Amino acid sequence: MAASPQLSERPVKLACKSVWKIFGDNPSKYLAKNPRPSQAQLSSNGMIGAVRDASLEIYEGEIFVIMGLSGSGKSTLVRCMTRLIEPTAGEVLFQGKDILKANERELIEYRRHKMGMVFQHFALLPHLSVLGNVAFPLEIQGISRSEREKRARDMIELVGLKGRENYFPRELSGGQQQRVGIARSLCVEPEIWFLDEPFSALDPLIRREMQEEFLRLQSVLHKTIVFITHDFDEAIRLADRIAIMKDGKIIQIGTAEELLLNPADDYVAEFTNGIPRAKVLTAGAIMSATTSQKYGGDVPISTKIEALAEQLVHSDQPYSVTDGDKIVGQISRDAVLAVLVGQD
Repeated sequence: MAASPQLSERPVKLACKSVWKIFGDNPSKYLAKNPRPSQAQLSSNGMIGAVRDASLEIYEGEIFVIMGLSGSGKSTLVRCMTRLIEPTAGEVLFQGKDILKANERELIEYRRHKMGMVFQHFALLPHLSVLGNVAFPLEIQGISRSEREKRARDMIELVGLKGRENYFPRELSGGQQQRVGIARSLCVEPEIWFLDEPFSALDPLIRREMQEEFLRLQSVLHKTIVFITHDFDEAIRLADRIAIMKDGKIIQIGTAEELLLNPADDYVAEFTNGIPRAKVLTAGAIMSATTSQKYGGDVPISTKIEALAEQLVHSDQPYSVTDGDKIVGQISRDAVLAVLVGQD
């Protein structure tokens, strides 16, 4: 599905065009002779299609979530985007330039200055303090000690760890260790930020706290973010748009609302099955044409049904739905109740 007008008006920060990653004997030669092999064809030739013909565009300032079950190819695709894994074919365009054509020096510059990465396993250096861990990427860049420690202290404060600069990783909780990892990745001031299931190893309560912290950071920093998860609840909470993968292929890209209302196939429908519709659907999705001259209140078009349900179900009058200063529709108590009881 097309991105919303607000997103699509922004520059494309990162794009993949027909990216393939095939494991096996001479996959480049095989792909040259068989440009669009199916998974069955690959298997019959002793090959594994980890990423198959993946194309997408990620807009500046967007939180783009890639999700799928284990083995769907989501982590492999992100590693292709950063060239931690070399794709078999395709293009990965960063600000219009194909990084697959970058030489080793250019690639090192991309990773050191343009990209930030956070993974599920924190990979902190146990012999370094919080300050030392966060400043470490800047030390590699050759930045002076005074400058790198200043920037590291700023990032430590940003993620809520001020006062723990001299702690060592073993003295921190799991959530605090992940905050150090986030601060370290942000210290290089990346233009694009890759996070591969960064919260999945955390306890549910800490995980929710980290999601809130993540959204707070994004409200301040406005980064372009590629975020991997297998948890649809996490995806709908964080994402501007979501790509769902299966067997190395991107099955559908859209907002959570688009995936819920118009799933491309049964696999996407299964992903959204069981998700309370009120958490996903917005006022704009269920509004009707304006007929009333009198409203009980007004709600922005992007307001989730969950957030407005209580006030609307107790109102005898419809609410106007607004887009900026303009009334674009109305929403009734019956429409909200239909969502809450699971009706279309």
